[in-house]
Amino acid sequence: MKPRLFSTLRCLRHENPLGLPRSGAPPQIPRMQRGLPQKRSIRNVKKVIAVSSAKGGVGKSTIAVNLALSFARSGHRTGILDTDIFGPSIPTLLNLSGEPRLSPNNQLIPLSNYGLKSMSMGYLIPEESPVAWRGLMVMKALQQLLHEVDWGGLDILVLDLPPGTGDVQLTITQQVNLDGAIIISTPQDLSLKDATKGVSLFRKVNVPLLGLVSNMSSFICPNCSTLHPIFGPPDHIAEMCRKYDLRLLGELPLHPKICEDADRGKPTVVAEPDGERAKVFAAIAGTVGELIGLEK
Repeated sequence: MKPRLFSTLRCLRHENPLGLPRSGAPPQIPRMQRGLPQKRSIRNVKKVIAVSSAKGGVGKSTIAVNLALSFARSGHRTGILDTDIFGPSIPTLLNLSGEPRLSPNNQLIPLSNYGLKSMSMGYLIPEESPVAWRGLMVMKALQQLLHEVDWGGLDILVLDLPPGTGDVQLTITQQVNLDGAIIISTPQDLSLKDATKGVSLFRKVNVPLLGLVSNMSSFICPNCSTLHPIFGPPDHIAEMCRKYDLRLLGELPLHPKICEDADRGKPTVVAEPDGERAKVFAAIAGTVGELIGLEK
């Protein structure tokens, strides 16, 4: 028997793209137990890290997929799980589409590109269809993405978390054994204020904070090579790291190629594997691997 929620999605994807119950009755969701659930590991995965930002639009998904590709280029069996139910980005970033098959043991089989395995809600619903679900449906889908995917054995799985500090983040941090979390922010004060909320969340739930990545840290003029801090002085990032005892994992420039590569489904690490920006991603991945004890 196919997983119940995803089986329903397959039936409704053309006739009823919003997934609304036809009878007007609420969807049948198992009653949630009281108290915090016990944490468990994701099957056949050695290490799990979360990439998070409390604010959208800071390039979190682009960084997450480039880090995952850097792990894969280093010879690690790597996967990335897109946990953003409402706005999945991984299918676009990896230039993948199509419905995942089911394994003999009734698990979803990840889609792969560039040597990286991936799973996303974006593979299960039409690109133009919104996911108009309430919280319990979202949590059910998240549970299946976390525990009903046949990864086939991974050294590391990267979780691309949605923006914010809501239900999805709490569910993952309270139910999954995470080896660490990475915070993504720009130097802009508005982004940093939101990033501190993510820092507080992970510390409250006892998830190790591996550090912070500063994205769009500055624009390098192609003519004179002068640095221009478009989103605020870079020292704002350093001040935050000192204040909250965070490691600065790396700084990525504001560069049109990173955006162009992402939009065409060929991330920087694949498009320019020997370029300076790819080297920054590789250095961050190397540091993270050492911090979590990822075997070489």
